Amino acid sequence: MVKQYLDHSKEILSSDLSEYKDNKRTGIGHISLFGYQNRYNLTEGFPLLTTKKLPFKAIVHELIWFMQGESNIKYLVDNNVHIWDDNAFQYQLEKKGLDKKISKHSDEWFKKKEEYISKIKEDKNFAKENGDLGPVYGTQWRHWKTIENGNEIEIDQFGKLIENIKKNPTAKRHIISAWNPGEVSKMALPPCHTLFHINANGGKMDLLLYQRSCDMFLGVPFNIASYAMLTQIIAQQTGLEPRRFIHTFGDSHFYCGAGERGKWYKENFQELKGKINEAKTSEDYSNILNELNNILPQEEKGKEGQDHVTAILEQMTRTPKQLTRLNIANKKFDDLTINDFVLENYDSYPAIRRSMAV
Repeated sequence: MVKQYLDHSKEILSSDLSEYKDNKRTGIGHISLFGYQNRYNLTEGFPLLTTKKLPFKAIVHELIWFMQGESNIKYLVDNNVHIWDDNAFQYQLEKKGLDKKISKHSDEWFKKKEEYISKIKEDKNFAKENGDLGPVYGTQWRHWKTIENGNEIEIDQFGKLIENIKKNPTAKRHIISAWNPGEVSKMALPPCHTLFHINANGGKMDLLLYQRSCDMFLGVPFNIASYAMLTQIIAQQTGLEPRRFIHTFGDSHFYCGAGERGKWYKENFQELKGKINEAKTSEDYSNILNELNNILPQEEKGKEGQDHVTAILEQMTRTPKQLTRLNIANKKFDDLTINDFVLENYDSYPAIRRSMAV
């Protein structure tokens, strides 16, 4: 299953269909492939990446946060999960009209962000007023707002999904959407993992995810693990056996870094694509990586770590290890805590650190 991730990564970097794109929102170019699908057989093991170490507890905490219907980062910060810090801080700056005064990724921006996160952790009232991300995933899963008979009501999509699968498992309408067109503009980040769909038959269950925007190095390994985990949870809630997680991709991409680093990739992409396409062995990828490290321009100050191409090439030099298995307590989903998720013998290569494009 890890091989599928690596094969997909190579396809992004070498396919005739892949292309370099400039990104106006982040200012960081990326190498992109539109349209792809991977299928993971969950009976073979839990698809947690082994070619780099992933923070398992952070993945679990984020999923619990989604299922609780939360949109405030207080729970995550309290549990030392900081994957939403940048988005929350920038969202609050924009709400207060301070984003023009404090330039993104400037020294002042990083200093103010650290102060902001400290206050979120230490001050409940501050967190309540300033820790919200808008109506993101959890809000849409558990509190989708609509009008009925002239009154605003909330729909608990997740709760209804569990009920409906129990009543009629083979129905084709078991869908949860995080993409609410009426509220997308109010979100810190429009949902990347947009919609998931359940298929069940003969006591077995599959989950298909459509993801519109797919940060292959940082985000996608999280998403694979999170939705495989979600498949197992929903199956346990409904008395079914988890079978397959099917991951459908819109724009899957690797960021190239800002400034001169990104410009180099843009100008040399076709040549690099040819070299990666011809690579067959770990040594081949290692040679490409070494060559890049010797010729690439320095990364732009404040945006270090946003070249993900070198990071995935490092993974391609590594041979995938045996998959782990995941045990989840069979409790009502609202009652699950971090202690209810146990990995068996997770063996991976060391982590590879990179930063997120915001």
